[in-house]
Amino acid sequence: MVDGIEGFLIDLDGTVYRGNRLIDGAADAIRLLEREGKRFVFVSNRGNLSRAMCRDKLARMGLEVPAESILLTSTVTGMYLRDRHPGCRVWVLGEEGLTRELASFGIPHASRPEDADWLVITLHETVTYRDLNLAFRAVRGGARIIATNADRMVPTEEGDCLDVAGMIGAIAYSTGKEPEVVVGKPSAIMAETALRLIGLPPGKCMVIGDSLGSDIAMAGRGGMASALVLTGSATRQDADQGEYRPDVVWDSIADLMKVWK
Repeated sequence: MVDGIEGFLIDLDGTVYRGNRLIDGAADAIRLLEREGKRFVFVSNRGNLSRAMCRDKLARMGLEVPAESILLTSTVTGMYLRDRHPGCRVWVLGEEGLTRELASFGIPHASRPEDADWLVITLHETVTYRDLNLAFRAVRGGARIIATNADRMVPTEEGDCLDVAGMIGAIAYSTGKEPEVVVGKPSAIMAETALRLIGLPPGKCMVIGDSLGSDIAMAGRGGMASALVLTGSATRQDADQGEYRPDVVWDSIADLMKVWK
C-alpha cells in the first residue's frame, strides 16, 4: 500500500497520542520513516497550541521532532490571514497557543473586540461567559469569522470530548453569523499547505489518521492515499460507510512497521 509513497501526512490526536500519552508503537513508526528517508509532516486540527508548544508536548512523551515538521490549524490560520488579509486585526476565542502562533505571523490582536476584522475561533478548554461575550461583541461589531476547524469531538485519555464545533455553535447561534472560512482538515487550504510544506505531489503522499470526516476525507478530496487507524473514534465498520473510504485500515500507526518487514 505504500509502494511509491514518499511522503506521509500524519494526524496527532488519536493517531500518535491520546491526551498526554503516546500510542504504543507510534514513536517506533516515526523513527522508521526517518530511517527510510521518507518525508513526513504532522498535520493536526489542533488550533489551541502553537508549533513550539506541540513540539515540547511530543518531546515530553519521548518523540523529538522539529517544529518545522508540525502543521497545526493555528499555523495555517496565521498563514492564511497574513497572505490573504494583510494588516487585519483579530480577536481570539481560544487560548494562548493560538494567540502565540498568530503573533508569529505578525497578526495583531485588536485592542477591543469591536475593532477586530476577524474573530478566530478554536478549541477553548477553559472558556468562560466573558470569553464568549467578547467574541459575540466582535461579530456584532462587524468581525468576520474564521475557525481553525469544525470538528465536533476530539479523542482524549478520558474519551471523546467536545471540540471546536461547540465554540462555533455558541457564536453562530447567538449572532446569526456562520464562519466564512474553516481552515482545518478536510479543507483544501490545509491539504495544499501541507503538500507545499512536504514538497511532494499528492499522488506520492499518504494521509494517516483516525478520522473519516477529516483525515480520510482530506486524502480523498486531495488525491492522496489514506490509512485509517483504529486508535481514535472510528471502527472498522465505520470505514465502509463514509463518503470517502480509506485505502487501508490499520489497528494503529504501529502497523506501518509491518510494511517494511
